[in-house]
Amino acid sequence: MEKILVKRNTVSDSLDRFFKVKERGSTIKTEVLGGLTTFLTMAYIVFVNPEILSATGMDKGALITVTCLATAIGTGIAAFWANAPFALAPGMGLNAFFTYTLVLGQGVPWEDALGVVFLSGLFFLVMTLGGIREKIANAIPSVVSTAATSGIGLFIAFIGLKNMGLIVSNPATFVGLGDFSLPTVLGLLGLGIMAICEVRKINGGILISIAITTIIGMFLGIVDTPTSIVSMPPSITPIFMKINILGALKISLIGSIFSFMFIDLFDSLGFMMACYKNMGLVQGDEGSKGLKRMLQVDVSSTLIGAVLGTSTVTSFAESASGIAAGARTGLASVVTSALFLLALLFTPIVGIVPGYASAPALVLVGVFMFKSIGNIDFSDIKIAVPAFITIVMMPLTYSISIGLSFGFVGYIITHVAAGEIKKINMALWAIGALSVVNLVI
Repeated sequence: MEKILVKRNTVSDSLDRFFKVKERGSTIKTEVLGGLTTFLTMAYIVFVNPEILSATGMDKGALITVTCLATAIGTGIAAFWANAPFALAPGMGLNAFFTYTLVLGQGVPWEDALGVVFLSGLFFLVMTLGGIREKIANAIPSVVSTAATSGIGLFIAFIGLKNMGLIVSNPATFVGLGDFSLPTVLGLLGLGIMAICEVRKINGGILISIAITTIIGMFLGIVDTPTSIVSMPPSITPIFMKINILGALKISLIGSIFSFMFIDLFDSLGFMMACYKNMGLVQGDEGSKGLKRMLQVDVSSTLIGAVLGTSTVTSFAESASGIAAGARTGLASVVTSALFLLALLFTPIVGIVPGYASAPALVLVGVFMFKSIGNIDFSDIKIAVPAFITIVMMPLTYSISIGLSFGFVGYIITHVAAGEIKKINMALWAIGALSVVNLVI
């Protein structure tokens, strides 16, 4: 008995020293709880990401496996390289951009689209190593980056409502209200459950909703019952290493590469800085080192994800739930990563989840992203115009890159008109020129 206790204490002490658990004011129990909390709040990505990307023609079974693997690998790198309680997974909004803008919108083969994702990560890496990232970050107006977050939220919420069947095409008005079919009603029920869980602060609300509405669908006969619960995960062969980098080297895809890079950069940077501040790790100390390493983790995860066969892998905002539960170190990320690997064994359950059950998650995530609109000063017209154009053009044109391009051009025009040309530096002029090229092409 004493030997067992000594062994447990040795493992505990080793984990404590490696991850600096006590040094950051945490405990191993708290880290495990934090990692579990993060997993529960973001596990929906295993259902939603394959549902979105499979619309491109990619194999859904392979996507389920790749989503779990990419998430586990990226989160594991964050644990051991950055010692951070951050989870990484295929980003919401970025997967929508991949599917609905690049592949379905522009007719880009999904293999070439993976090449676009890879190149965006590669350029991001070059910028990070060359110090260019900071210059671009300083050149981008905060109003455009904030509006982009809100616009992406509106865009993916629109897609969610469409996938639920609540919104349909209408020849007279372009869009209209769909029929309240059984799948649509169940989708609305799922959205209601998610909203109630959020109001009641119940962790894993999205996962709970997906499970309930899928089970109801089984009883009503519109969802197939799984033949097994546990099995070996589907092969990733249909999408693994199918990336076509040469196919992505086209002038017409420059805007898309930039958009992937821009969204990943600002979403990740803003989220990480907020979390490090919340954890009490100040800039100039351990937080500065951690932030630098986490950006490296973000880039490497994107490159790995593209090779595996998924859209941009990035830091997940749901990591904040684990941090709120007390997670302060990479030990929490180890737990989250391990749980996503465990999820690979339950792919038969994941595979039967219908679109109406996962679609409400897009709407709720859209709500979370749209909240940033409160940080925009709409009383200032030179701020309001580019912000508004950025937000509305994303869902109306079904394209994130077009919304961004209009936002940059609008910002330059309004500030030149206001006589504030000094606020437009050379980098922003270059971005504006690229935006015009993107719109013309």
